[in-house]
Amino acid sequence: MLGVQTLLISNAAGGVNANFKVGDLMIITDHISMFIINPLLGKNEDSLGTRFPDMSEPYSKKLISKAKKIAQQSGYDLKEGIYCGVTGPTFETHAEYKLIKIIGADAVGMSTVQEVITAVHAGMRVFAMSIITDVGIREEDNKITHEEVLAAAAEAEPKMTALFKELIAQL
Repeated sequence: MLGVQTLLISNAAGGVNANFKVGDLMIITDHISMFIINPLLGKNEDSLGTRFPDMSEPYSKKLISKAKKIAQQSGYDLKEGIYCGVTGPTFETHAEYKLIKIIGADAVGMSTVQEVITAVHAGMRVFAMSIITDVGIREEDNKITHEEVLAAAAEAEPKMTALFKELIAQL
């Protein structure tokens, strides 16, 4: 309603892909939303969007391509992957991480998917990126703390900010 056509979104996520490490930046290329409540449930407001929006490309391939070029020019190593949305507010159990990996996700988090569904419903282009703040697939019995997640996010934030600023400049 305000004329916004593009949504850039970021999050902190748990790494499920064994090739990811804490501090990696991951472009979200797709998502799995089976574990969240769909924000479009209920009566549809036709003025906001169609009842059944197409979700075949929730993340703009054009924006992903631009972000990859920016990262390459800046010397940033970016990962790409599928994000699995869960409700939280707890970190995942070992069994949940294993299931999320089996269904094809590279990262997991408690946000983003609902916002993306809503943005696509409203006809917006979307770009999303995760900071991998912890690695959930692990053999040892270490615990994930909120403080560790915040510290990892703060360390990776300058690269993400620089990438987002340049992406905005190119819109």
